[in-house]
Amino acid sequence: MTEMNVLLILPLLIPLLTAIAAILAWKWPQVQRGLSVVGAAGLLAAGVGLLVSVSQEGIQAVQMGGWPAPFGITLVADLLSAIMVVLAGLVGLAVAVYSLASMDPQREAFGYYPLLHVLLMGVSGAFLTGDVFNLYVWFEVMLIASFVLVALGGERAQLEGAFKYVTLNLLASALFLAAVGILYGVAGTLNMADLSRQLPQVAQPGLVTTLAMLFLVAFGIKAAVFPLFFWLPASYHTPPVAVSAIFGGLLTKVGVYALLRVFTLLFLDDAAFTHALILVIAGFTMVTGILGALAQKEFRRILSFNLISHIGYMLMGLGLFTPLALAGSIFYIIHHIIVKTNLFLISGVVRWLGGSYRLQKLGGLYRSYPGVAFLFLVPALSLAGIPPLSGFWPKLALLQAGLQEEQYAIVAVALLTSLLTLLSMTRIWSDVFWKERPAAGSPGRDVVHPFTPWLLRLLPVAALAAFAVLIGLLAEPLFDLSTRAAEQLLNPAGYVETVLGVMQRSSY
Repeated sequence: MTEMNVLLILPLLIPLLTAIAAILAWKWPQVQRGLSVVGAAGLLAAGVGLLVSVSQEGIQAVQMGGWPAPFGITLVADLLSAIMVVLAGLVGLAVAVYSLASMDPQREAFGYYPLLHVLLMGVSGAFLTGDVFNLYVWFEVMLIASFVLVALGGERAQLEGAFKYVTLNLLASALFLAAVGILYGVAGTLNMADLSRQLPQVAQPGLVTTLAMLFLVAFGIKAAVFPLFFWLPASYHTPPVAVSAIFGGLLTKVGVYALLRVFTLLFLDDAAFTHALILVIAGFTMVTGILGALAQKEFRRILSFNLISHIGYMLMGLGLFTPLALAGSIFYIIHHIIVKTNLFLISGVVRWLGGSYRLQKLGGLYRSYPGVAFLFLVPALSLAGIPPLSGFWPKLALLQAGLQEEQYAIVAVALLTSLLTLLSMTRIWSDVFWKERPAAGSPGRDVVHPFTPWLLRLLPVAALAAFAVLIGLLAEPLFDLSTRAAEQLLNPAGYVETVLGVMQRSSY
């Protein structure tokens, strides 16, 4: 097995072995904690190695078991896949470190750490698979782990949120599986590279468009787009904050990734209709999500609705379907995964210091903990797109792409959403950090917090905040990387040739 093949397998093998090792160490929580951090760091290192390899050597593929594509199981990494694996490793490491201080012994005793790494394995598998059916399989691996994580602890609010989460995601999985079955009946293959050759030859193009709509609904539920998002704010605020952070940072992005993949590789024959519909959905997702955020009075629910609204920016680039727009979407995904994970982690720090997630019960944390206030401002302003932080540059690229295509309505919606995002972040700042704290509210300086919990909570928060600043200050190389990833999506010949050894005419 070549070095490149190993790099493709490691993002799956490392979290799998970490989960197994954590299960074997079931009676030793300290060992599980150490294994979790080491495994997450290993996933990040493997992702970085894969990204460097793909960036230097081109798209990489491996056929598992020696069966040639399209008959065997294919793992394939282009720049988008490799970028997403790196982000999964980064978020996994940040959450693993944060969990050392925040996760309670009861949840640790019921398998929190093995479940976390099974989740990371499912996410990485979804990013690297080259087969639609195996994309479904990795989705299910990811979702089974997430089902347990969201309910782990058995609190009443958790169980209510878990019920909604499970019900809607099972519906999405059923639609996905039905679409996969119909797709195989139509095209006779499920390998994505082979599908990109076979679907344009289907005699009934209307059936292909219908399939595209099935995939749009299935992945749209998982990505929490309008009008399919209502399960997310009902569930993401209920589990422990470490779980909320990895859900908010990664899980919806897997749905976005799947939409980017299938609507740039498979469903292109009726792009005038499908991508225009995606653009409309993007606009409504932005507006409804941010209006929901403004109506909330609980920290994590505000972040959940903000998460929904910013999924719209990622879909905006896919709807516009130009090189600049797709580069903006990929850059936005990178920025948003880091920033949104960080905001959820900061909400946990606020809960630890102030005793609540509800805004009316908080206040005065700026005076007591100015460092925490600063660490909130960095991702909050970045989310709103304030220069020179990370959120400014991808928004600028998307706005420029919209203006070039004369799509003035979506540009206006994106600008309005950005302003209202700033308003929602300002509201959190005012209520949590600036106003006088209620008499029965946050503890203030008289409470001494031990050094180790401080360090384990603030180290990942500070690291992610530093990434938001660095991305903003060093945006050019990252935007160049996003542009190259977008070019690969728009010109799938390299993807098809790597997987099948067959040249294909560019679709763009």
